[in-house]
Amino acid sequence: MVLLNTGFAQAGPAILVYGDSLSAAYGIGRNEGWVTLLEARLRQEQRDYTVVNASISGETTSGGASRISATLAQHRPRVTILALGANDGLRGLPVAQMRDNLAAIIRAAQKAGGRVLLVGMRMPPNYGAQYTRDFEQVYAALARQFKVRLVPFLLEGVADSRDLFLEDNLHPTAKAQPLILENVWKGLAPLLR
Repeated sequence: MVLLNTGFAQAGPAILVYGDSLSAAYGIGRNEGWVTLLEARLRQEQRDYTVVNASISGETTSGGASRISATLAQHRPRVTILALGANDGLRGLPVAQMRDNLAAIIRAAQKAGGRVLLVGMRMPPNYGAQYTRDFEQVYAALARQFKVRLVPFLLEGVADSRDLFLEDNLHPTAKAQPLILENVWKGLAPLLR
């Protein structure tokens, strides 16, 4: 887990980034990841927030659900950016299990008094049409159910460009991080008003 706190806003309300390796700057310098770029953007716009990155490489929704209560109690975020599910999909875990885990995380964050930005993921077509469709639809369904903002696909504008991925073809390069931040920012900015 990587915990980042902006130096300028220690007293500011927290934005909790709750994700996996795609949010933990896997394979690139921590300062190059989209979460660090988010901190810089908040400073640039003079928005008084503390960013806490509680993302863990390899994290599944099950792992996220098991640690959400303690994480919320520790950081008391005003906004939780929930960006989990990719590892569930890569492991072919049941979509219903992923949905239930994400729902539990959203419920906990809302019960703690925070807003949630749900960040969706998509699976490559080799997982089969039914699985990939069901997987993608979970995010939109949960956003409707819990009335939370949705970023439909974290890697929009990135996923189709091989040159924006590391050799593993799973993790985005530093060059891709500003694009990822833009995807997240579109959903996050209205929650900061």
